[in-house]
Amino acid sequence: MPSLRRNPLSALLAAALACAALTPPPVAAQLQLPTLGDGASITTSDERRMGDRIIRSLYRDPDYLEDAPLQEYIEGIWKPLLAAARARGELSPELDERFAWQILLGRDRSVNAFALPGGYFGVHLGLVGVVGTRDELASVLAHELSHVSQRHIARMISQQSRHTPLMMASMILGALAAAKSPNAGQALMIGGQALTAQNQLNFSRDMEREADRLGYGLMAPAGFAPQGAVGMFDRLQQANRLNDNGSWPYLRSHPLTSERIADMQSRIPAGQSSAQPTPSLEHLMMAARARVLSRPGVDVLRQWARLPDSGGFAEKAQGQRVAALYAAVLAHMQLQDWGPARAGMPALLEALGSDAAGLRQAALLAAELELAAGQPQAALDALAPLAQAEDKAGKPSRPVLMLRTQTLLRLGQAQGMAQPLQTWVTLYPRDAAAWQLLAQLWQAQGQPLRALRAEGEAQAAHYDYAAAVDRFRAGQELARKSSAQNDHFEASIIDTRLRATEELLREQAAQRRIDD
Repeated sequence: MPSLRRNPLSALLAAALACAALTPPPVAAQLQLPTLGDGASITTSDERRMGDRIIRSLYRDPDYLEDAPLQEYIEGIWKPLLAAARARGELSPELDERFAWQILLGRDRSVNAFALPGGYFGVHLGLVGVVGTRDELASVLAHELSHVSQRHIARMISQQSRHTPLMMASMILGALAAAKSPNAGQALMIGGQALTAQNQLNFSRDMEREADRLGYGLMAPAGFAPQGAVGMFDRLQQANRLNDNGSWPYLRSHPLTSERIADMQSRIPAGQSSAQPTPSLEHLMMAARARVLSRPGVDVLRQWARLPDSGGFAEKAQGQRVAALYAAVLAHMQLQDWGPARAGMPALLEALGSDAAGLRQAALLAAELELAAGQPQAALDALAPLAQAEDKAGKPSRPVLMLRTQTLLRLGQAQGMAQPLQTWVTLYPRDAAAWQLLAQLWQAQGQPLRALRAEGEAQAAHYDYAAAVDRFRAGQELARKSSAQNDHFEASIIDTRLRATEELLREQAAQRRIDD
């Protein structure tokens, strides 16, 4: 397992806002346990600014992962939970509007997820790879969502009045710096402050109980089996019996107690089955994807690539075969063994049968394979059924949109993708990867001014306002030099965005001066 020194995301987690074990109280307690309320002296704007500062560093971290299929899968679990919290009145209008409600993926192989100030959430690939069903993953996200919706982070920080929110952000970031430069005296000193912050920020038992209760209550309204929370708890309890090797941060930051175990066991109503939902083939494929993309090492990848050739493989259950075949193809891709990767696709399709969600993920994998192997036309052919279905329905998905644009750029045929991408970033202006892809598209079409604006937006989406200002100024200069050949409307947008981003950059500088 990665050490804290090699894994900044783990260091950040250990120094600040670790996720608690998911252990809801008895059903009977749901109506008896009062909501703790707001009660925080820190404003929502303060908390959001603190989260923005932390997340800006995480975006630049090498463990940050941009993966469209995994992100879409997790978002498909996250969004119904968020909608359920709104419908149940657990999100105030102010909190709903001001907070980011955004999930970031990290390549860390440890089993963990965590909440950060301002509505940001981190999910490690180790967690996605180990949960048995999407319902178990939903229970983790619901618990974390409840910590933020009830402003537990702000209330903990408020208890330490001598620390300003931005100073607390500095402490958390100090752990990140100490992990990357362990020999730097200043980084170690700041890391020591962050260790103090850890003790100050541990969630109280009341906060854990509230997150348990509210998180569990979100499951059924969001369309998930509440038994998934029980299954996740059982998984944690089983891991607790083993010698913890550092791969289960839940167990280190919030040890399981007999009280909480009893609470979970009594949550399922009498007479109702506690049997866990059957995992979908899509979930098993995404869990396999998470395991492969977590960089387990060449030897492990080779083992996974050979697994479908082992004895008795054909007699395994369908889910086991699908997961192993998906992992084998992706492992071959990571090893750049294009021939064996292609050879594994027919077996994967056969094992999936008529499972629509699984076949969609297989088609995305096939297109990803061909594009990586330098065969863009074959990638486009693999994507064609998905693209046609989405175009007909008028509901483009991010994985298909991104992969299709990348493929058509390779073929020099991406002209028609400008409008769909522009529509996408209008709806999701914080999608830095989509902005960067749009910049490539505009550059390929001989539209350098629009490309510079898109590059600036990509940097701004990750809160790197200095880099964004640089790109916007470059666009402004280009517009001055060749105004007759450029889009004056686009130049006007760049002027407006430059002024707004310069103001944000000044605010960042002022925050640093306050911290120093």
